[in-house]
Amino acid sequence: MDNDKPTPTGDYLCFDYGTKRIGVAIGNSLTCTARPLRIVDNHNGTPDWQSIDQCVSEWQPSALVVGIPLTADGEKQNMTHHARGFAKRLKKRYKVLVFDADERFSSIEAQQELQKMRARGQRGKTQHADVDKLAAALILERWFGEHF
Repeated sequence: MDNDKPTPTGDYLCFDYGTKRIGVAIGNSLTCTARPLRIVDNHNGTPDWQSIDQCVSEWQPSALVVGIPLTADGEKQNMTHHARGFAKRLKKRYKVLVFDADERFSSIEAQQELQKMRARGQRGKTQHADVDKLAAALILERWFGEHF
């Protein structure tokens, strides 16, 4: 997407695109931190745009980041095309910079982090939605680390 453009400072929304759910996180480029925000339903490739509209309206992000799924060795896979299509629709709809981010292993990292939290008694049973939101936050923090 806009990976060759300068990266503005401020708040960013990040999306972990999935066929059923899209994890959303909010983060700030000055602190290079992010936190899980919410889940957006995705029905047959049609995201709940009203929910995404609310996020964009509420947070007024400087830019958006979309996790792009690749194989373990960095090759495109079936979901790569879908995530890039979603990124293009975000750019067209919101007229804001949209950056791609390598999302390899983010869901595994999120599951491991949630297991650690559960073991420490900080949370109960993990839902798929918890993994997707946390994965979006991890993708964004990794992306910040590479660009700021």
